[in-house]
Amino acid sequence: MTKGIKDYTHPAGGWDALKAVAGALTDQDTVAKGGRALLDANQPDGFDCPGCAWPDPKHTSSFEFCENGAKAVAWETTSHRATPEVVGAHTVAELWTWSDHDLENLGRLTEPLRYDPATDRFQRASWDEATTAIGAALRALENPNQCEFYASGRASNEAAFLFQTFGRRFGTNNFPDCSNMCHEPTSVGLAEQLGLGKGSVSLEDFDHADCILSFGHNPGTNHPRMMTTLRDAARRGAAILVFNPMRERALEKFASPQDPVEMLTLTGTDIASRYYQLKVGGDVAVLTGLMKLLIERDALDHDFIARHTTGFEALAAHVAAADWAWIEARSGLARADLEEAADIYQRSKAIILCYGMGLTQHRSASSLVQQLVNLLLLGGHIGRPGAGICPLRGHSNVQGDRTVGITEKPSPALLASMQRVFGFAQPTAHGHTVAEAIEAMREGTVKAMIALGGNFAVAAPDPTLTYPALKKLDLTVNIATKLNRTHLLTGKQAWVLPCLGRTEIDVQSGERQSVTVEDSMSMVHASRGMRQPASEHLRSEPWIVARMALATFGEDPHVDWLSLGADYDRVRELIEQVFPDQFGNYNDRIRTPGGFRLPVPTSERVWTTPSGKAAFLPYVADDAAVDDPTRGDPEVLLLTTLRSHDQYNTTIYGLNDRYRGVKGRRDVVFAHADDLAARGISDGDRIDLACAFDGGVERTLKGFTAVVKDMPRGCLAAYYPEANPLLALSERDRRSGTPAYKSMPVRMTKAR
Repeated sequence: MTKGIKDYTHPAGGWDALKAVAGALTDQDTVAKGGRALLDANQPDGFDCPGCAWPDPKHTSSFEFCENGAKAVAWETTSHRATPEVVGAHTVAELWTWSDHDLENLGRLTEPLRYDPATDRFQRASWDEATTAIGAALRALENPNQCEFYASGRASNEAAFLFQTFGRRFGTNNFPDCSNMCHEPTSVGLAEQLGLGKGSVSLEDFDHADCILSFGHNPGTNHPRMMTTLRDAARRGAAILVFNPMRERALEKFASPQDPVEMLTLTGTDIASRYYQLKVGGDVAVLTGLMKLLIERDALDHDFIARHTTGFEALAAHVAAADWAWIEARSGLARADLEEAADIYQRSKAIILCYGMGLTQHRSASSLVQQLVNLLLLGGHIGRPGAGICPLRGHSNVQGDRTVGITEKPSPALLASMQRVFGFAQPTAHGHTVAEAIEAMREGTVKAMIALGGNFAVAAPDPTLTYPALKKLDLTVNIATKLNRTHLLTGKQAWVLPCLGRTEIDVQSGERQSVTVEDSMSMVHASRGMRQPASEHLRSEPWIVARMALATFGEDPHVDWLSLGADYDRVRELIEQVFPDQFGNYNDRIRTPGGFRLPVPTSERVWTTPSGKAAFLPYVADDAAVDDPTRGDPEVLLLTTLRSHDQYNTTIYGLNDRYRGVKGRRDVVFAHADDLAARGISDGDRIDLACAFDGGVERTLKGFTAVVKDMPRGCLAAYYPEANPLLALSERDRRSGTPAYKSMPVRMTKAR
């Protein structure tokens, strides 16, 4: 058996989850403080978990958190401190050699840090020094489009709204956002098709669904609180059909830590009714095959199609032209498998389709997402109880940031509303996505970046190009709770500004403040920290943004930055004025426990498209000539990236991936035994991977360990972000800009 690899046979969750929670609190020396904080997580008067965007139930339990939420809270409430002395004890060159885990494990940043090129070290700075210098550097730029305003999906609505106001007041729409790297195809594809780039279902809809289709996601690791919902659905007999290349333990069997019977008997609940292991990138073929069968069988809701949709004939012709040889070869599934899934679809009265980044991080992903909607529209499964589309967002407020204006392509309506409320001319030219921002940095047309959270460089693809691009900047500003690798890619002038975490008390002008967030199902609610801040020098994100803006513009006739940073009710009043149809009575409604739901017209079969109807849209590849990422070369394998169970996005809590049987390491590549044997490789051998079509730039991953896994032939899997060097910046969905992290064409050889 390969070192650190052992099959995991327990149900997901259960006692192992509780042990992991205790371990996470112990590792961060925060058993008492972190443990108390967990009792406030996702409670009506507490804070919103800084982890995923899965919604809270109306009636929360005393323990409304999951294992990975507990890890996020432990990571934030850690007793470790990255003081200026601790960080400054090392040169940046030394810190660069540390692992991403070790960098963040230094602990919470406590004071502003300024980079000193002469010593190659970060040094203590004051807030006045930092904001004054940043304001001066911004004013020195030749034009506003030389700055990028990057936002993480962790930022609250208030911080994000102020940030986009700051950027537009500065004169640019350069808002590359973490959404560009995850669910942007949802925002693009669903908006074009349904009129709203968000999901249509509520949490209560899951109580009424008799079939749940699950594409490209791993809820046991990435949104574990969803497991309670899936478990409830499975126990009342709903069919759950899973389409994933790898078998994920939580989708097979789950034991609820809150169920005394399952805990005492060491049993669990079977989740998936059927588990279809399709090939990496085979989703479009699966969806085409299912739709072809349903149309051939006339298993359609004709009344719904006639009254609510356009484009059915074009879709029907498109899928009729697909032959079964292509469908089976591309999907890796037999026609009989799809016949079985179509049988279950046909028998179901209310279907919810859930999907994650296993769908959205491909070339042509915007069109691929639309095929999911097409499948639901055929049976009228949108806009009625228990039915609809459910994109599973990652970061806790990534959807909310978009709602309050973090977008590089603002609509004319948004710009008009901003101008009406603030009275300054709005920039109209489209700004940059993440990939476009990196390209502009490389070309030298962008000189500065302000990052509201996140780990931009590590999250982005192609570090061969991305890292040097950031180093070329004149100014880098990172607002963060912990040190990460992006902070070490210092511009000529570089600042790291420490902010409050979600769990911490935020007092401005003597008043305790709340922020608000929006979950995956458009519920907006308040979040209020309950713990003392990690340092007296920390400031909130709204305060930091407001002070940078004040330093940049001085006395501003259009925006009273000082008062907005001191009173978040005033920020919410402005949000309400800019978005009156969505945020009416904002301050009153967020004081209601549980908050309120934003308008979701699709849930009422109101389609805000130009035609007034939902649109069937056939699949269109970005580039038909290379729609197959292997380009027909049998030696090329498709690699998908994965998050481990000890990970949240780029944050690595530990080196274990319990459900996949990995302990103490991340340097593994999962593969089918026959693909290894065909290359003279055995389980446990060291291997090298190389980008199959590198465009003249060598992109490799060397010395990783091959691990045999039950997955389709022709497919590989490795951890994100370690595998990012294999993905060229140009390999992305053309319409959304989202990198194709889930289908990288690579060649695998035994390490020399």
